[in-house]
Amino acid sequence: MSIAGVTRELLVRYLDLWVPGAVHSPHGATFLHGSATELDGDIAEAALRACAEFGDRLSRKRLTLLYVTAAKGLEQRLSAVQRELQTPAELSVHVMSGDVAVLLKALGARSGPLLSMIEGIDPAVVADARPAEVIAVDVPRDRLRDFELTTAVTLVGPQAERTIGFGTRSAKSLEAFKNEMWALDEYAGVRYRDPNDPEGHLMDITLDPNPGALRRELLTYLRGGDRSVTELKRFALTETVYRAADAVKVVTALLQSGAVTREPKEGRLGGDVRIRIAG
Repeated sequence: MSIAGVTRELLVRYLDLWVPGAVHSPHGATFLHGSATELDGDIAEAALRACAEFGDRLSRKRLTLLYVTAAKGLEQRLSAVQRELQTPAELSVHVMSGDVAVLLKALGARSGPLLSMIEGIDPAVVADARPAEVIAVDVPRDRLRDFELTTAVTLVGPQAERTIGFGTRSAKSLEAFKNEMWALDEYAGVRYRDPNDPEGHLMDITLDPNPGALRRELLTYLRGGDRSVTELKRFALTETVYRAADAVKVVTALLQSGAVTREPKEGRLGGDVRIRIAG
């Protein structure tokens, strides 16, 4: 499976989580798929098919799919999919070119939940919806600064790589995105790399990822001073490719090996327990 295939499956998985809650907004919900060059037609079609699966939940609810691209042929392809699936009127599809901010405003998309998948587009233009989340392809993570919580993972294939960033204001959404990221079936030839790992180790895609990179990153973080378990979990969630639960596993292993100590020394490893480098 290609890097594009992994990207497609990750988007579909997250749409399966996002759509059911988002469409309950009284203002409707919008999924934006935009590129400064040409959209991947397979990913665009997969997004439409994923959203159409919830057609029976759209009675008196509105879900808008906006595809922003200058490429030709996508509108006809998506129209054929709509006819095939007999999508309801509440699921509207628009293929347009132009300024993303202007198009979103014209569709009234900023007043309800907005999930965007963008490439070559400034994330700032999709950051002020209520609420807004973004999946950014090959966009530097610091460009996601308008979102409170961010993460990034690099997909590494035999001959290419692609970095996927995610921005949100919800810790629950960030955790959900990462859960889906690691729950993908293992794809031959495609692995993950944590952009923050200075050693650049590659990791297989699995529900139980190799903790080596997280161990190194947590120890580096702890060299700046003792931290609570809550702080370590948040660091793993927001600054690495790992999940909060992975941090607990690594801290437990570090305690067992004697690499770190805890205060208090006994009891449950709760969020307020302080962890420090041994010695």
